[in-house]
Amino acid sequence: MNAEIERRRTFAIISHPDAGKTTLTEKLLLFGGQIQVAGAVKSNKIKKTATSDWMEIEKQRGISVTTSVMEFDYEGYKVNILDTPGHQDFAEDTFRTLTAVDSAIIVVDGAKGVEAQTRKLMTVCRMRKTPVIIFVNKMDREGKDPFDLLDELEEELKIKVRPLSWSINQGMRFKGVYNIYEQNLNLFTPNKQKVTEKVEVDINTPALDEAVGAEDAEKLREDLEMIEGVYPTVEEVIGTSEDGTSAYLDAEVAPVFFGSALNNFGVQELLDCFVKIAPYPRPTTAEEREVKPEENKFTGFIFKITANIDPNHRSCIAFCKVCSGKFVRNAPYLHVRNGKTVRFSSPTQFMAQRKETIDEAWPGDIVGLPDNGIFKIGDTLTEGEQLHFRGLPSFSPEMFKYIENADPMKTKQLEKGINQLMDEGVAQLFVNQFNNRKIIGTVGQLQFEVIQYRLENEYNAKCRWEPVSLYKACWIECEPGYEAELEQFKKRKYQYLAKDREGRDVFLADSGYVLTMAQQDFEHIKFHFTSEF
Repeated sequence: MNAEIERRRTFAIISHPDAGKTTLTEKLLLFGGQIQVAGAVKSNKIKKTATSDWMEIEKQRGISVTTSVMEFDYEGYKVNILDTPGHQDFAEDTFRTLTAVDSAIIVVDGAKGVEAQTRKLMTVCRMRKTPVIIFVNKMDREGKDPFDLLDELEEELKIKVRPLSWSINQGMRFKGVYNIYEQNLNLFTPNKQKVTEKVEVDINTPALDEAVGAEDAEKLREDLEMIEGVYPTVEEVIGTSEDGTSAYLDAEVAPVFFGSALNNFGVQELLDCFVKIAPYPRPTTAEEREVKPEENKFTGFIFKITANIDPNHRSCIAFCKVCSGKFVRNAPYLHVRNGKTVRFSSPTQFMAQRKETIDEAWPGDIVGLPDNGIFKIGDTLTEGEQLHFRGLPSFSPEMFKYIENADPMKTKQLEKGINQLMDEGVAQLFVNQFNNRKIIGTVGQLQFEVIQYRLENEYNAKCRWEPVSLYKACWIECEPGYEAELEQFKKRKYQYLAKDREGRDVFLADSGYVLTMAQQDFEHIKFHFTSEF
């Protein structure tokens, strides 16, 4: 069992929109032998779209809307990649994905440097002490000086860095990458769909001058000398030193790689080094105790639900992260929240939208379970033990609209569509107690467009949005013994009260001032801004 655990690598690829996550994922799949030709996110010449952007809306817009899961074998390791959306309107999906991985790769655009969304995601990694590797992308375009970029990474992401590969020039003069980790040189020939060859060159011989030119060779030697002098040693970072500690695994230092994902450059160095140094599945903390991966009994939690992966079958799939033990097909497992025993006859593993049935899965693997409405995000499965894995929040939405049926003949389809999309955690549904109208709350504007598009294309239902001016939704509860105060609050604010899908009370404040006054006037009522309390 330990051998199976130790060969697993489960990680997320995260970044600001347009830094090149999906393109990088596509190239990793190319090296993993899962695809023969890499697709493009946006391109007129390459007709194949990216494997991980499988939704219709993703292909049209060239952005990722949902996290997709892909797995492949590489040099004896089993790699599970989760390609996340970069767009901040889908940040919640990305935050949840980070609870299910053991490490992360952050993609940074070489020209733009660190951007807003990257900072936010790094904060989540820091909170969870997730080890990160940074990939500086787009070196084939003019960008910032690599040393300035390293300083910016340290300042903005609040983590020390250590380059493990170094680019020779950039933009039009980009000659290639020197691999510090393996000490060899890779020369650059632009090719979007095939792989470039390596050149073994000793850095202190004239062969280097012949390969890249005397001027660049001299600069490379100076740069490498400076890197050795300024940054922590490779041994300290990746733990080949005698005491065996690793600053990377302790989330104190982030190794940095340079390259161009679109042109397949620097990606293999990243992958080769990643599988060797990245952590295998770690213990997971539940409310009751810490769960270790090598325990005999199976445990796992649901971190994501997706409707309509296969357009021909209107079915939902729940993504389950295996935390300990071995998951076996058709074995009886306890669904902790509703106390029932469930069996799964067709658990699947993914390659984005393509999936195949499996008989077993090990800690670190992501298993797709067919879901007929029994799962919610955050549910736990065990072999009988009462366990609760926490840390999968839904945030208080900041944008609100009434959702109305635009086609009375399709009422059932609309109901089903809304329910399944809300199960996915795309947005949140509130029913106003005053006029019984449905209000959808989201974190960003783009989600309204995605919901409308998916209702029409996947459920054949039409909806229209109507404006409602609200400031924030917060869940309310009272301290024990102050039920009368809660009743009084409800009477006074009855126009602004709603119920969520769990039937909990939600106060829809129409301005910041109203919310502050309510908190002052009713001292014994608690106002919560995430749904976990």
